Amino acid sequence: MRSRTAAAIAGLRIANIPSRSVPTPISARQRPAVCVFCAHGVSAPLPSRRFQSTSSPSSKEDTKPAPQTHYSFFPRSVPGGPPPQGPFAVDLDALKREFLQLQARAHPDLHPQEDKKKAQGLSARINEAYKTLQSPLLRAQYLLSLRGIELAEDETAKVDDPELLMEVLDARERIEEAQSEEDLVEMKRENEARVAETVQALDEAFAEDNLEAAKAEAVRLRYWINIQESLHAWEKGKPVVLDH
Repeated sequence: MRSRTAAAIAGLRIANIPSRSVPTPISARQRPAVCVFCAHGVSAPLPSRRFQSTSSPSSKEDTKPAPQTHYSFFPRSVPGGPPPQGPFAVDLDALKREFLQLQARAHPDLHPQEDKKKAQGLSARINEAYKTLQSPLLRAQYLLSLRGIELAEDETAKVDDPELLMEVLDARERIEEAQSEEDLVEMKRENEARVAETVQALDEAFAEDNLEAAKAEAVRLRYWINIQESLHAWEKGKPVVLDH
């Protein structure tokens, strides 16, 4: 702001000197502010990077922009867009910073009365996008839904892996038998390792556009997240219910 003000004052001084003219430096030229609604397609959806075709459009319908995805809200923290073009992994610190900046601009109290409803709608969409992308499980389920695989609502989706199921049952028994928080420390460490390993497998599956593998790993991650939640909500003598 100071640089633009200084440039403007310098321009006025130069204008008063008839003998010579000095162009305003490019870095000092003012740029119009971007409307927060226009930037995030409140009135019209923004084109998405997802599954862009390299072929030339053959009809008017082919030139229509793709629906906006959650990734479209965060071009700086997830510039590659959704997999397979971009990575599955997300820089959570960068995502949070961009989220807070977006919410500061979209807050309904900062807009005139006639724009408050649009601001509320945009704020809700930003919240949902952030909530989804910051969670590896919700992110994986969302990415699969973009490809027509509705895993989040499919309670019957399971991994046909007896060893995994035995591991889950064993975890439930150990949680129920724990007598103190100290008994859970090692279990939390083990489960964090499981989560990290499965997230890495998801990254690889989405990078290869292997949807079957991504679906299987997402179901596996759902088990680990359920164990994680049970560990955090532990109470002595409280039964453990591990949903899948």
